Amino acid sequence: MRLTRRTLLTSTMASVAAPAVLRLAYAEAPQATLKLHHHFSAVSAPHEKFLAPWARKVEAESGGRIRIELFPSMQLGGAPAQLFDQAREGVADIVWAVPGSMPGRFAKIEVFELPFVLSGRALVNSKTIEDYAAANLQDEFREIHPLCFSCRDHGILHTTRAIKSIDDLKGLRLHVPNRLAGEAVQALGAHGVTVPTPQVPMALAAHAIDGCLDPWDVVPSLRLNDLLKNHTDFAESALSTATFVLAMNKVAYERLPRDLKTVIDNNSGQAAAGMAGAMWDVEAKAVADTARDRGDPITILAAEDVAHWRKATEPVIATWQKQMKERKLDGGKLIAAVRELVAKYAEEPEPQPAQSPQASQPAQKVTTEPPQQPPQAKADAVTRPKADAPAVEVPAPSTPVVKPVPAAATKPKELDIPL
Repeated sequence: MRLTRRTLLTSTMASVAAPAVLRLAYAEAPQATLKLHHHFSAVSAPHEKFLAPWARKVEAESGGRIRIELFPSMQLGGAPAQLFDQAREGVADIVWAVPGSMPGRFAKIEVFELPFVLSGRALVNSKTIEDYAAANLQDEFREIHPLCFSCRDHGILHTTRAIKSIDDLKGLRLHVPNRLAGEAVQALGAHGVTVPTPQVPMALAAHAIDGCLDPWDVVPSLRLNDLLKNHTDFAESALSTATFVLAMNKVAYERLPRDLKTVIDNNSGQAAAGMAGAMWDVEAKAVADTARDRGDPITILAAEDVAHWRKATEPVIATWQKQMKERKLDGGKLIAAVRELVAKYAEEPEPQPAQSPQASQPAQKVTTEPPQQPPQAKADAVTRPKADAPAVEVPAPSTPVVKPVPAAATKPKELDIPL
């Protein structure tokens, strides 16, 4: 067959155009798809106001080359206390985990759970823990790539009767978020109870507990508004809090191209910690304001009153320091470092609620279908007992409901963590 000039030109142009089409298709496809797993519901403030916006920001700054799929409500299986190991083993690429749900495993981060060591503001404490982590937590978290550390809003006493002094607390049974909060409550004459968080309303209705030492956001999420009408806060300090780590699988991070690692790095550290801390503070203020508008009594103990509570809980700190000494750690030095950092960030401005997104803004994709099972080798690395998973809240009709994947059968031994 004779090759005409027209045929030759057509063939040449097609061969030149083909790589360009392939390059365009490649540019439109993400180079990395990362699974972000956590235990909060898809309609919770942590999901809607921190994790989803953080994921959108990473995607936008990567030019779409990174895609982050969010799996709320433990959709990838397991229990909340297993999230850290899921990131370590690669069951998930990124997790938002609570170190306090694994008591004794991360000794140096426990300083943030001690009574009256921290500020009453999550933003201050989140910036504090991020600096503290850079200096003190590299060894404890070496098995993962930490993106940021943060602190939840501090614990408020939500009770069936007014608490204005230590004497009012005597004999009460209170749900607590972690081991050291339980010890602090006991030092004050009450009893700390680790009821699984979703069962707190049932425990209250059955008179098994008399209240809880939890942050403000649990009140609407557990629908405690009608059960606990009295709230006691502490001026300028925190009786308890919970820590979080946004942890990434090391292999998932290392396989990213250099420029995409930079995108992740730019959205890590203080930038992400501040974003999380601000979210907790804004949420706490909104819930507290709602309680005031509803007419609930809110007692805020002044600094001179808190001094008595601080004195009563000093044995908890002393015992913790002895435990650290047994691990060849200087607990006093760690406490001093935290207090110095709290003072450094004490003047951070109060965060303001974010503006409502424009209607034209695309919504963050949340996985609603059961995800594919991870490779068997990785799945075997984490036992998947039936989780005490947080209940999924019923959203407004316009909000898609996220259906969690049922987990397997047995129950973990680790402490329960707050919603």
